[in-house]
Amino acid sequence: MTGPFIDLGELRHEPEPATLPRPPRANGRPLRCALVLLFVLVALGSAAAPPPRRAVVTLPAMLGADVVDLGDLFLVIDPVTPQTPQRRLAAFRLPGGEPVWKVPLPTEGRYWGVASAAGMLLVTGHEIGPDRQGTLTVVLDRATGAYRWQQPGSPVELADGNLLFQSGGENESVSLRAVDPCCGTVRWQLPTTSDYTIYGGTGRGVERVVVNQVDGPVEVRDATTGAVLARADLRPPGGGPFGSVQVVNDLLLIIGEAPVAVTAYGLYRLDRRWSSTAGRIDFVSDCGPVLCLQTRSNGLRAVDPATGRELWSSARWGWVWPVDGRLMATTLSSAGPGAEQLVVLDPPTGRVLAELGRWELAGSDPGGPMIGLRRHPGGGLLVAELNVRAGTVRTLDVLSDANGECQASPGRLLCRRVDGSYGLWQLPD
Repeated sequence: MTGPFIDLGELRHEPEPATLPRPPRANGRPLRCALVLLFVLVALGSAAAPPPRRAVVTLPAMLGADVVDLGDLFLVIDPVTPQTPQRRLAAFRLPGGEPVWKVPLPTEGRYWGVASAAGMLLVTGHEIGPDRQGTLTVVLDRATGAYRWQQPGSPVELADGNLLFQSGGENESVSLRAVDPCCGTVRWQLPTTSDYTIYGGTGRGVERVVVNQVDGPVEVRDATTGAVLARADLRPPGGGPFGSVQVVNDLLLIIGEAPVAVTAYGLYRLDRRWSSTAGRIDFVSDCGPVLCLQTRSNGLRAVDPATGRELWSSARWGWVWPVDGRLMATTLSSAGPGAEQLVVLDPPTGRVLAELGRWELAGSDPGGPMIGLRRHPGGGLLVAELNVRAGTVRTLDVLSDANGECQASPGRLLCRRVDGSYGLWQLPD
């Protein structure tokens, strides 16, 4: 702290006078000293005062409500209660929290997701009724909440801006429909694909649709037109189903039984690239410059996606995902609900670059801020920014009345409060 600056004048070396003059009367000195002392006390008091409470915007939500932060809108889907058997969707403008509109959802169901596309809101859930059952998506106008159209199934956004709906599954035939988000007009459709589909694409949306037929060939289709780009029978020798199929970047991966655990094909021509015999594999993860072959209980093996050659392996890590050229990993010993021990790995070698501590991550969109949360001993949540590239943790705040279910977006954090409402906090730079 820098104290008050008092000018003492300039020190000079001059001959002392023969006779010192008599000091003047101190008529104004007590007043001047009192003013200086008062100034010092005020400065000290200002420096010691606690910082002002961080401004928080309160957003109403009932217990059991589903909420979504879309950046400029906060959406609340009310729970079903005896007083409100029909679910309602309310929109509040962010960052101020002003109410915009509130509408009833046209079909009774358990809604769980809201997405935004082409000026519309896509509200997806499970339809409930004696003669109605299955996944349903209701499309509303983003600005007013007005009903536009609805389709059975759940949507994904295509690279050309249209939507692809998939309905059915499990014991029902799967159907695909590509529709225009403005009005639900069907662009192309596959009425019955009989089995299931998976998608491949980039940040711009889905570009390829893989139709996996258990008793027939695998098809790769153009998601914009529905045209078949490649078809091949990838079943093991002698026929029969294979284990499971995944699409990771530009590879189609078939996970089977030992001795061949994984076989990789090019997504565009279904040309065989490589196979791995390295023990049991449950699933494959995108780990940026490497592929992670994982089991649910025994760590992972990182391989070169071009050749399948193993680069490193470890039995320490649970979930692993790429962030800013690095890998974020959780330790198997901390796996479970709540905070987990987080470390930063070097993708090509598996070397530990940083240990970030035990945190629960706030939800965020890809490329958004990585915010860690931890219960504070004095109550509320400790909030920190996790910089994966630098391997550092920066404490941002303690939110005394935050209780969890947090979503992070650039510059702010949305969390449920102790009383059941939600609070929107501005994060420091």
